[in-house]
Amino acid sequence: MSSENTSPVRGNSYVEIAYDHVRDLILSGELPPGSRVTVAPITDAIGLSPTPIRTALAALERQGLLVALEHRGYFVPKLSRDDILEIYEIREVIDSVASRRVAQLSSRDAIVTSLEELLDRQSHAVAAGDIPAYRDLDLAFHKTIWRSSGNHRLLALAENLLGQVRIGNNVSSRVPGRVQTSLIEHSAIIEAIRSGSAKDAEKATRKHVREASRSLAEYLSRRDGNSPD
Repeated sequence: MSSENTSPVRGNSYVEIAYDHVRDLILSGELPPGSRVTVAPITDAIGLSPTPIRTALAALERQGLLVALEHRGYFVPKLSRDDILEIYEIREVIDSVASRRVAQLSSRDAIVTSLEELLDRQSHAVAAGDIPAYRDLDLAFHKTIWRSSGNHRLLALAENLLGQVRIGNNVSSRVPGRVQTSLIEHSAIIEAIRSGSAKDAEKATRKHVREASRSLAEYLSRRDGNSPD
């Protein structure tokens, strides 16, 4: 299983196995956007009955990693350049508010320690060329800040966006040099939170998300043969 388990189906091991299997296929690109996801090939691949697989597919749809089309089944969503940039625009708001709140917490030292551990693991994953592990750890880094913010409505919004964030991260990590730059930006976020400055924490986080968005926009424009805005 992935190093950062985001499965909403913990407690049912068969469903979780199916969930993790399909999720990894989507995030690795083995199931590219537009692919139809059916039960039979998954049954053959992992040796489970159809029932837990159907439950896992429904859970993946709730997370935004699949879309259900009436009378046609499940498909990996196709996110356009504009779709992904909209995701990052929303993330900028969510992440910056969360970082600002965490920087003001009296308990922030423990949170900083957790973030430093995640950053260290990210660095090792990048050095080893393990990009799937990096993606999971990147999400864990931001989820730690979301969950520590104390704003339950913000967390609900972030969790609702989670599936699309994962797809955005999957594309972003393909941008040459982006993962290395992201590590530097994560370090700046940690230092700003450690300092207790809400303003600096928000600024560092906004810079991180905006740089990711800008790099991604340029990459997608080159890939699709379009001029960047």
